Amino acid sequence: MNKRFYIIAAMAAAFVTPAFSQQQDSLLQNATLENVVQYALTHQPTVQQSLIDEQITERQIKGKLADWFPQLNLNYTVQHNFQIPQSVIGGQVIRLGVENTSTAALGLTQTIFNRDVLLASRSAKDVRAQARQNTSSNKINITVDVSKAFYDVLLTQEQTRVLEGDIVRLERSLKDATNQYKAGITDKTDYKRATIALNNSKAQKKQSEELYKARLVYLKGLMNYPETGQLTLAYDSARMEQEAFIDTVQNTNLQNRIEYQMLQTQKRLQEANLKYAKWSFLPNLSLFGNYNFSYLNNQFSKLYSNNLPNSNAGLTLAFPIFQGTKRVQEIRQAELELKRVDYDLIALKNNVNSEYSAALATYKSNLNTFYVLKENLDLAQDVYNTIQLQYKSGVKTYLEVINAETDLRTARINYTNALYNVLSAKIDVQKALGQFQY
Repeated sequence: MNKRFYIIAAMAAAFVTPAFSQQQDSLLQNATLENVVQYALTHQPTVQQSLIDEQITERQIKGKLADWFPQLNLNYTVQHNFQIPQSVIGGQVIRLGVENTSTAALGLTQTIFNRDVLLASRSAKDVRAQARQNTSSNKINITVDVSKAFYDVLLTQEQTRVLEGDIVRLERSLKDATNQYKAGITDKTDYKRATIALNNSKAQKKQSEELYKARLVYLKGLMNYPETGQLTLAYDSARMEQEAFIDTVQNTNLQNRIEYQMLQTQKRLQEANLKYAKWSFLPNLSLFGNYNFSYLNNQFSKLYSNNLPNSNAGLTLAFPIFQGTKRVQEIRQAELELKRVDYDLIALKNNVNSEYSAALATYKSNLNTFYVLKENLDLAQDVYNTIQLQYKSGVKTYLEVINAETDLRTARINYTNALYNVLSAKIDVQKALGQFQY
């Protein structure tokens, strides 16, 4: 029994260990912003699909370009005639053919000029670029979304820590107020106010903890991170304050935006499509060669005993002379579609300028708020320390202590909000400037 148990345990470990090891390998040991973004770019399904789309595009291009190569085909048939065709020749009924026939036709064609193949050849580079740019666009969007979600998680995490520190102070104040009440120094209103303030902080802390869980799940979803995997964000507050600043006198460069690059590629493809429409007036030219094996016999068993082969080669020129106004309309349509792309570029330029102006205005506003609230935090801390000492000396009332604690907590939370609002606004400015490149 013991031997059997060890064998079963070893077999179970053989299956469980690789799966556990794979899960461990997919977890982040140091979840900094850079690592979180890189993890998302590696595991996010949208990016993986874009990379697959690039491979699909490459296969499609090669499939189109394959038409430039010689095309070799083999057609094989076996036929039995129940009634052989007959004709009257010289007043006599003559049967034309035999009961059994079989043919094997080997054909070779080589395209010399064909507008479909020519379009595939000339637009292949731009089609590849379009697929790559789509991947870059998805990566940029994921970087922005993941970065903002990262800051949101940190924001709620910091709010929870502020409330935890506030609860510690309030518990200490409640203890002091209770002891003073029992000693007959103060009435019961002080420790009741302390109890109310403590309960409010605990309720806010619970709310912040639940919000943290929700935002962490959202971040994991953006990253395609294992639901049950541990994700502890790593950051440096001092460094984050330094990284919150950005040069606000930069000018937008439209060429840095992925949207502009994609429109430029689309314009080149549309120009190629216009040429394709104009090529419809040119003929298609190709070479061909055929070799046919022909077997005929009235007896099926002797069908392949006699071969009457034939072969040919030639040049095919297919020239469409008149198709109504179809080709002219296709050219006009291609010209209008090309003109429409030009207006798309104008609209994009206007949108980029508006987007940058709005993002920059939001950033400057948040940065100013950050400076003000940072000063308020220092003042609130100084006021709290002073009133706490005065209260212990009997100069101030406990109500003033409660108000000072509330102001300090509010100042810390507002300061944290302001910092992450600046960081989030900075991301929007960087996106508007086209500084995210992949």
